[in-house]
Amino acid sequence: MIPRALTIAGSDCSGGAGLQADLKTFTAFGVFGTSAVTAVVAENTVGVQSIHYVPADMVATQIRSVLDDIGTDAVKLGMLSRPEVVTAVAAELRRYGIPRIVLDPVMVAKSGVPLLSVEARLLLKEELLPLAMVVTPNIPEAEVLLDRRIETMDDMKQAAVEIRALGPGWVVVKGGHRGDEREAVDVVFDGSEHHLLSAPFFNTPNTHGTGCTFSAAITAGLARGDAPLTAIQTAKQFITEAVRTALPLGTGRGPTNHFVRMKTGW
Repeated sequence: MIPRALTIAGSDCSGGAGLQADLKTFTAFGVFGTSAVTAVVAENTVGVQSIHYVPADMVATQIRSVLDDIGTDAVKLGMLSRPEVVTAVAAELRRYGIPRIVLDPVMVAKSGVPLLSVEARLLLKEELLPLAMVVTPNIPEAEVLLDRRIETMDDMKQAAVEIRALGPGWVVVKGGHRGDEREAVDVVFDGSEHHLLSAPFFNTPNTHGTGCTFSAAITAGLARGDAPLTAIQTAKQFITEAVRTALPLGTGRGPTNHFVRMKTGW
């Protein structure tokens, strides 16, 4: 059977982030993508204009509709927005016993608009982190999860250890926000060993949807049967090329290039 992946996330009408980015990424990896919409976001490269939240019971019904019929090999969690949605999603994931879950703890849009309430952040730590095979916070998100500053590489390594203690199997602390203009280094921790994934840092404003795309690429790899570290390494390669060849669309932060893998064939 063709590999399948379900994204549970918000909708970005501009196509650069959210479930649209996830579905494009799944396709690039030859994975059949399905979705459960948690919020309809009026968003473009300039910022977020409005958010319409989908009721928690409707989110749960979408998940059941997909899993009862098509099923899935992996699940990606993106924007969950509100406490009742976090609780509903956690309940459905436990009900179906999904083993390959990638949690992208989406908290704030690049424009600065909050995408996850304070109460929902606490529930995310308590209910979803223990279910995740892989969690992918950037430095600001890791700081929120741990309630402290993260500045150095040693800070990132320690943060990965502390987040791993909250329950997930693998932690990827993304280093793109660290301010290093030479390279972007992500810290991966598997519970016993740190792995450093380094790539050139590209000074481009077109980074809309990088977090969504990276975590979706990991999800696609897991859906295809890749080991977690292999899926993470392949996703790092994919997002590096997607940013290097980012698309200058719109008047703000343009999207990454989801087509790069299909065009280059790697």
